[in-house]
Amino acid sequence: MGSLLIDTANKKRCFCNLISVVALLCIVFFVGSAFVTIDYKEKVSTWEAANSVQISQTNSKSKTKLNIQTAQSNLCKSQSKPAGSEPLPKGIISQTSNFEMQPLWGSPKRKGNTKSSKSLLAIPVGIRQKEVVNQIVTKFPPNYFMVMLFHYDGVVDEWRDLQWSDSALHISAINQTKWWFAKRFLHPDIVAEYNYIFLWDEDLEVENFHPLTYLSIIKREGLEISQPALDISKSEVHHRITARLRKGAVHRRIYKFTGGGRCYENSTAPPCTGWVEMMAPVFSRAAWRCAWHMIQNDLIHAWGLDRKLGYCAQGDRSKNVGVVDSEYIVHKGIPTLGGVDEKKVHPRSPTFNDRFAVRKRSYVELEIFRKRWQMAVKEDKCWIDPYPEPSENSSH
Repeated sequence: MGSLLIDTANKKRCFCNLISVVALLCIVFFVGSAFVTIDYKEKVSTWEAANSVQISQTNSKSKTKLNIQTAQSNLCKSQSKPAGSEPLPKGIISQTSNFEMQPLWGSPKRKGNTKSSKSLLAIPVGIRQKEVVNQIVTKFPPNYFMVMLFHYDGVVDEWRDLQWSDSALHISAINQTKWWFAKRFLHPDIVAEYNYIFLWDEDLEVENFHPLTYLSIIKREGLEISQPALDISKSEVHHRITARLRKGAVHRRIYKFTGGGRCYENSTAPPCTGWVEMMAPVFSRAAWRCAWHMIQNDLIHAWGLDRKLGYCAQGDRSKNVGVVDSEYIVHKGIPTLGGVDEKKVHPRSPTFNDRFAVRKRSYVELEIFRKRWQMAVKEDKCWIDPYPEPSENSSH
């Protein structure tokens, strides 16, 4: 009996010890779990923070890259390249040219971004007017002017004996007019480096004309389109506005109170103001770019063009178009294309008939140009005419 009691007591003690061990293990487990949980949360929090920073940095880089790409795209869209040159990098594009001759060897002449200080003198010529043309060209200093001759009679070699001939450009096409040549060989991008374009006839005397003085006057006066005045005692004058006035250096309008085509102080249309004749016009670079686009490819006599040149005056035609009186010329009025002066030939001769045909074609072109202008005005809904035609009932 005594041994049984002892055995039971031992069992109770072992059971208590077991409970204590389990309780201790549970405490250790719970405490350890708490530390593990806290450490896990800290690590998760650290991972989340790191991941958030990484995502933020990635998003920031993406946004920056996107912003750069957008800016580059906008910049590229704002870059205007000439039509046809889009596949090329901008820096290699050479949009303009000139008539300067280049040597076959040595370093090429390159002006870089600097503008040429030269102007251009372009004249349609025939061998019969060789001496007159020589007098014109020798008046223009070669350091300041490039010379271009349009040979409408096909004769070129007979000009070679003139001192300046080799430095001039010679273009030959039989029986073509000044405006035919100008449309095809004086594209604005080709003559963009020249300050002024002198597009003159060959039958002009220049004894009282000095090109550099003329340039200084038109620059000072702000004339975008101009011509030297005509000496009325020696010239063939078609419009009074081109006649030389003895007072002042420049005039921009004419007054005519009697007869047809009257001009008053408030007259705003050519040939009262804003007008030059086509035998000796001088264009600024900007004015020529505009005028060239108005020259019709097939209307080679350009009749009617003179009345619209004021639209190319880069502003008010009554201010930016003028006639220079202090530098004047003589217009001999010698017919060339189609023959010689009809006053000196028989009306039934082939020469007279050719000249008559040329004059007839000129009048036809005038009417064609007038209709084209009217149609262009009618069709262009976005264009506003700065010089609307006055109504027939309007009074002076």
